[in-house]
Amino acid sequence: GRGFAFRRKQKIEQQYRKLLKKRRQVHPQQDDQFTDTYPEHLKHLYLAEEEKLKKRRRTPEDSVPPEEKLDKAAEFCSGCGISGGVCLMILSVSRTCTFSSRSVGTQGKLKTKTSNQKAKEEYEKIKAERARKKEEAEKRKQQREEAQRLYKKKKMEAYKILSKKTKKGQPNLNLQVEYLLQKIQQNT
Repeated sequence: GRGFAFRRKQKIEQQYRKLLKKRRQVHPQQDDQFTDTYPEHLKHLYLAEEEKLKKRRRTPEDSVPPEEKLDKAAEFCSGCGISGGVCLMILSVSRTCTFSSRSVGTQGKLKTKTSNQKAKEEYEKIKAERARKKEEAEKRKQQREEAQRLYKKKKMEAYKILSKKTKKGQPNLNLQVEYLLQKIQQNT
């Protein structure tokens, strides 16, 4: 039968259709922004900008040379109350503004790292962290071994002193008392 994978696929398709529907509702509001709220004597500039944006959506910007763009702007503004030269100046200023904002955007893009670079950096961090932890573990192990070696050495010395016997086979109490005295002196 149809399992969870099919239901998951249907859910994703439904979310996609919902997203497309939302986008269709958003676009008409954006189109109205150029015509409704601007004064009559500047309306032609905003309409020209709107046309430019529509053309950018359809075709890439590099397909039309900049000289043709200026000619089109001059033709568009020839029928307005403002002289064509002034309109060209306004359009050229707006064009330079958009280019400067693009250059800032490209600088930001250069600073951001690709996913591959991020992954490499993350890998290097993890690698360095592992190496650091390994060195710390190695140091702790060496310290522990050194402490055990010293402990065994002391124990062996104490055992040799305490296990000495007299000629008759009795424990040597003089050595034991000396050892206890030495131990007390070390503690104080």
